[in-house]
Amino acid sequence: MTLLLFILILGVIILIHEGGHFFFAKRMGVYVYEFSIGMGPKIWSHKSKKDETVYSLRLIPIGGFCSLAGEDVEDDKSVPKEKKLQAKKPWQRFLIMFFGPGFNFISAILILFCIGLFWGAPNMEPILSEVESNSRAYEAGLRSGDKVLEINGQKVKTQDDISLYIAVDKHKKPTTFKIQRDNQTKTIQVTPEKITESDESNTYRYGITMEAKREYGFVPAVEYTVTKTGSLFKQMAKTVEYLVTGSVGVNQLSGPVGIYSIVGEQSKGGLVNILYLIAFLSINVGFINLLPIPAFDGGHILFIIIEKVKGSPVKPETENMIHNIGLFFLLALMLYITFQDIIKLF
Repeated sequence: MTLLLFILILGVIILIHEGGHFFFAKRMGVYVYEFSIGMGPKIWSHKSKKDETVYSLRLIPIGGFCSLAGEDVEDDKSVPKEKKLQAKKPWQRFLIMFFGPGFNFISAILILFCIGLFWGAPNMEPILSEVESNSRAYEAGLRSGDKVLEINGQKVKTQDDISLYIAVDKHKKPTTFKIQRDNQTKTIQVTPEKITESDESNTYRYGITMEAKREYGFVPAVEYTVTKTGSLFKQMAKTVEYLVTGSVGVNQLSGPVGIYSIVGEQSKGGLVNILYLIAFLSINVGFINLLPIPAFDGGHILFIIIEKVKGSPVKPETENMIHNIGLFFLLALMLYITFQDIIKLF
């Protein structure tokens, strides 16, 4: 069941992403060779007489692609010039590249709204619902009902912020909480309890719990959607910042194997947890793809911006070479992350 859910979730996210590229490519009159879900050998394909595009499913359910005429350096004489990607105006190419991630964002927003509307909208205020007696947090002075304003000088707006800042803290010094209690502001330092697991890895326990109360109705659902979407974007931006600064190591990232493990855990919480995971991963996929890295959609958009600034396009051969180099390093990174995920399993 976990494997089937894993394939379904990745398939849905990829379908949405590539569907965004496909939809705008068709709208802009670009010739689409193939629209594929999955990678590797074909296990099914279809092509209608009225449409040039081959629709296919491939064996490995990780990834997918929308193959457009004009993406590669090789010139296909069988496709009219005006139907090739590079023949389109910069703004048209921008829309084609942007709305792969854009569709991921839209789908995530719709899913979060449905969660808030049908299952109740969690109140995301950064308020501690419980502080365990005899825990480090209780001994330091934190209490149930405290509203967290800052952690280590970082402003806290939601419960997600608390989890994020605690997760990346190196725990080499006490964690500084700035809290509000009875209209008074206090600063409290907590040194978490270090716990060594059976696999010799270390975890740090504070003894605090955050439990969001749910509100029902259209307005709370909208408020939750806006707040949660902004919070997820903030998490992604902070994660990239921490990777660049070294606060988070590459070995702490997760690939397909890590996602498979998460799917197994989330499925225990029922449909709402699975839907939330789809929204969370959709925003992750969209955000990462918009980074200005070669081979990503953001890399293609970067070259469109360069073209507008310099007044002429970068040579296709040069752009293609840069994207290929970027793809090589991304595949190498993926292999490394997958290897780390496998080690974590044991």
